[in-house]
Amino acid sequence: MDSGSGNSGHGGHSGHGGHEDAHGRRGGVNLPALRGHNEALVLELLRGAGPAGLGRTELAARTGLTPQAVSKITARLGADGLVAEAGRAASTGGKPRTLLRLVPDVRHAVGVHLDRDALRAVRVDLAGRVVAESGGPLDFAAGPEAAVEAVVRAVGRVGAHGGPPLVGIGVAAPGPLDHRAGVMGRVTGFPSWKGFPLKGVLEGRLGLPVLLDKDTNAGAAAAAGAWLRSTWPEAGADADAAADAGRGTGAGAGVGVGPGAGADVGPGVGAGGDVLLGGGPRTCVYLHVGTGLGAGLWLGGGVYRGARSAAGEFGHQVLLLDGPPCRCGARGCVEVLCLEAVARGDLPAAARIVGEAAANLVALLDVDRVLLGGRVVAAAPDVFVAGVGAVLAARALDPARPVVALAGAGVAEGAAEMALAPLFGRG
Repeated sequence: MDSGSGNSGHGGHSGHGGHEDAHGRRGGVNLPALRGHNEALVLELLRGAGPAGLGRTELAARTGLTPQAVSKITARLGADGLVAEAGRAASTGGKPRTLLRLVPDVRHAVGVHLDRDALRAVRVDLAGRVVAESGGPLDFAAGPEAAVEAVVRAVGRVGAHGGPPLVGIGVAAPGPLDHRAGVMGRVTGFPSWKGFPLKGVLEGRLGLPVLLDKDTNAGAAAAAGAWLRSTWPEAGADADAAADAGRGTGAGAGVGVGPGAGADVGPGVGAGGDVLLGGGPRTCVYLHVGTGLGAGLWLGGGVYRGARSAAGEFGHQVLLLDGPPCRCGARGCVEVLCLEAVARGDLPAAARIVGEAAANLVALLDVDRVLLGGRVVAAAPDVFVAGVGAVLAARALDPARPVVALAGAGVAEGAAEMALAPLFGRG
């Protein structure tokens, strides 16, 4: 057996996805055909460690792989340019350990947010940092063919400066849609989109893998991953200086996202408990308030889509029986009540309506973060954070109520994060 797929006997099993321990850490697997899984596991750990990096000993301990397997894996990743030395750890009496770090600039991905009246595209590096972006108006009602042309142009604009190869394109669009098949569903108010194979058409035009998902799911991925971008300096910063600065914190140091980043997304690297591999919340809900309302659910360390990719239709829960008609055909939905309040300029009322619906979701799912995003929230962030938080506090059934905060990144960034996910074993 290639020791690059070896396992030390305490960290993995023969399943195709490895395993997660009580703290959500994934272990390596011991089948030769799953060498790529173990490489992705190492890459994700290095990504979460930031420029400070990790030693091979830590990588072996966290994955359950043998030190020999880790050495082979990191050698292959180094040959591909994905991993480089980050310096040496402080000596504890023996030979100082060599630290390894991810090289973010060696691959990029593009994320595209197709909204009902606008399009935004970003190009990100492997750390999720935006290196180029483009945006403009979009008439979703003009139909899928016109939107495809707009996406192709936007991808061309963010890629016009050249740079590293792209690993793929993530596209976030209004739901419902079939994430697995890459086919649009019956988007309320836009019947021409039903059944359109957006993923396949874009792959044919762009010649790259395309991942299609709901805009709210992309928002959840961006919000839950905001901790990661805090571990890396701005794109283009001197990597050696950043590594020197980061090394003082140690690989297990906490990495919180402060108020300046516009997010409060959880504990940090190595905090254990209810956190993602590397940091960040394992359970949160992203609420998007824009031209419509929706939710992205981040449960158990990943986006929850449901059996038919239909989870998260937050805006179409009924709050007022026999209320005003909603474009979905029902009456008194959260979406119509909230958007009517926005239209008459009563943003505090809109925030309270979102809060009431959010309280239902929190009672049902027991999430530890409620993260807010979308253009309506962006126009009055303090109003929405305070308004939603007040309702959750008033309706809390448990003293340990969830944190309410702004999402740390936009939907386009989340779409790019989803395009990167397979490289890190989370496709």
